[in-house]
Amino acid sequence: MNYIEVVDLPPGQSPVVAETCYRSAEALEAGQILFLPRHGFPLSGSYQPLFSSPILHRGSKTVSYSPSTGKLYGTASTRQSLSLLEEMMKRFAIFAQKTVTRLLPIYRTGLVRARTSFRPIEIETRPMPWRKDDKRLHIDAFPSSPIQGNRILRLFCNINPAGQTHLWRIGEPFEQTARRFLPSIKPPFPFSSAALMLTSTTKSRRTFYDHIMLCLQDRMKRDQRYQEEAEQVKVEFPAGSTWLAFTDQVSHAAMRGQYQLEQTFLLDINRLHDQSTAPLIVLERLKGRKLV
Repeated sequence: MNYIEVVDLPPGQSPVVAETCYRSAEALEAGQILFLPRHGFPLSGSYQPLFSSPILHRGSKTVSYSPSTGKLYGTASTRQSLSLLEEMMKRFAIFAQKTVTRLLPIYRTGLVRARTSFRPIEIETRPMPWRKDDKRLHIDAFPSSPIQGNRILRLFCNINPAGQTHLWRIGEPFEQTARRFLPSIKPPFPFSSAALMLTSTTKSRRTFYDHIMLCLQDRMKRDQRYQEEAEQVKVEFPAGSTWLAFTDQVSHAAMRGQYQLEQTFLLDINRLHDQSTAPLIVLERLKGRKLV
């Protein structure tokens, strides 16, 4: 399997030829990572305080920015750093949106911008319980925010000021992982979806699809043999580069890296060029039934 599709997208907002847009969408939907080596997020020296002083609340691993409310979460910055941080994350959210709509215009009308995140601490030395350990191969699923079959598209930027690369592991195709773990996943308890909403555990209805995806994520992270023996490759992302992936489909593990920006998007499954490779469609085919 080809894990990476390199796209030579130059900085700026010049139009992208239709063939490149089509090839990029095709690669993403096939489970590849789009790597943009020349399309980094520009930062001036005025942002240096964000790389030289503690900005996280104790116990937090990321700073989050909500585009809908304009609020920052997880930060303990001073007033000066807080202003810089807010400015950087607002700029990055706009940069990410423009990058996706420029390179993937087919997704323009079905794209919803969700959380913006900044990860300022080194991943490699960060101790985490296995369920929260992003150094373990996993796919993305949200316990409190069911996506009901839609897609999770994420854009990442390595903004390390010292030029250090970020190291990921990329795992086997989604269907292989699903076939491996699906037999062990039991249906949710009757009325559990309603109970989760009633107690405000979830923001919307958790479908059978969401239940399966959460179970897959859990089983992948818990299975040490899978972590060691599953088909996988290591990929380095240089400072100043950008990459995108459907992280609900791509098995991934962030092994090393400090100072990363990421933007999460939710995409209407009906906007895909080819729905057949989407996790919902793959799982419905394997289960022989509708899941949403």
